Amino acid sequence: MASRAVIAGVGGYLPKRIVSNDELSRTIDTTDDWIQERTGIKQRHIAGPTETCAFMGARAAAAALADAGCGPGDVDAIILATATPDQAFPATALRVQAELGIARGFGFDVSAACSGFIYALAIADAMVRGGQATGVLVIGSEVYSRIMNWADRGTCVLFGDGAGAVFVRPGTDQDGTRGILSTHLHAQGTLGDLLYVDGAVGRPERSGHLVMNGREIFRHAVAKLAAVVDEALRANGLIHADIDWLVPHQANRRIIDAMGRKLGLSAERVVVTVDRHANTSAASVPLALAEACGDGRIKRGNLVVMEALGGGMTWGSALVRF
Repeated sequence: MASRAVIAGVGGYLPKRIVSNDELSRTIDTTDDWIQERTGIKQRHIAGPTETCAFMGARAAAAALADAGCGPGDVDAIILATATPDQAFPATALRVQAELGIARGFGFDVSAACSGFIYALAIADAMVRGGQATGVLVIGSEVYSRIMNWADRGTCVLFGDGAGAVFVRPGTDQDGTRGILSTHLHAQGTLGDLLYVDGAVGRPERSGHLVMNGREIFRHAVAKLAAVVDEALRANGLIHADIDWLVPHQANRRIIDAMGRKLGLSAERVVVTVDRHANTSAASVPLALAEACGDGRIKRGNLVVMEALGGGMTWGSALVRF
C-alpha cells in the first residue's frame, strides 16, 4: 500500500513593509471604514524591490524545512504556485531550488490563481503516494502589488504580498492516521472573465493589471467552496462536526464567515488572517496554516480542511490530519 503523504513542516514569509488602509486613503478615494466594512481588511504587506516571488518563496520554504527538522538534502521536488512569477522562465521553483542549494530532483510552477496552493498540494500528494518523490516543498508565493492598478479602489485595496510553504513527505507506521486524506480540484473555464490579468508576455499591448468582477466572484465563492468541502468529507466518511479547523482562502471576511456558518463551525475554529495579510492569492492558505500551526492552535491529531477559489475559475479543497 502506498504511503500517505504527511505535512511535516510549515513556514511563511511576509514583506517588511506594512501598508494600512489609512495610508492607501491618502492616494486613492477610499477610507479605512469603507475597506473594513466590505472586506474585513485592515492592512497588507507590500514587497520591496528585493522581495521577489523567488526570494519570498525560498524563505518560506526554508522555514518549512526547519519546522520539519529537515534540510536541502531531504528535498527532491519543488512545486511552486504563483500567478506572479519573476520571469516567464525559468520556473520560479528552480530559482528557489538554486537559492536553497538543493542539488537534486526537479521543480516546476503551477498557475491556478488563488487555488494554486491546493492544486500544488494535490500534485505533491499524488507524487508521494506514487513513489515519485520523497520530499516535496509546496510553495505559494505572490507579489500581486506588481499587477495592481493602484487607481482602482475596487481591486488594489484587496491584495497583498507574501509566501507560505509546506514540506510533504511519506508518513511512517508511527504516523498512523496522519496525513493528507484527500484533495479535490475543479475548474470552469467559461467563468474565466470574472477574474483575470489583462495581459501576459505574449500580449504586450494589454495593461497587465488585475481585473475583477467582485460581485460575481462572491456569488460563486460560498456555494462552490461549501460544495468542495462537503465533497472531501463524503470521500472520507466524515461530517462537519469532525472538522477541528477550517483554513480558508483569505479573500474576504464575509466569504470566510459565510463558509464557517455553512459548515457549522464557531468563529474560534476558523483561521483568519485576511485582516492583516489581505488576499495573498496562492500564498494565503499556507500563510494562514503556518500562523495557526506556529501559535499552537493546530495540534497533532487535528482534522484540518483547506479550501480556495480563484480566477480561471478554479477551486479545490484538501483534508489533512495533522
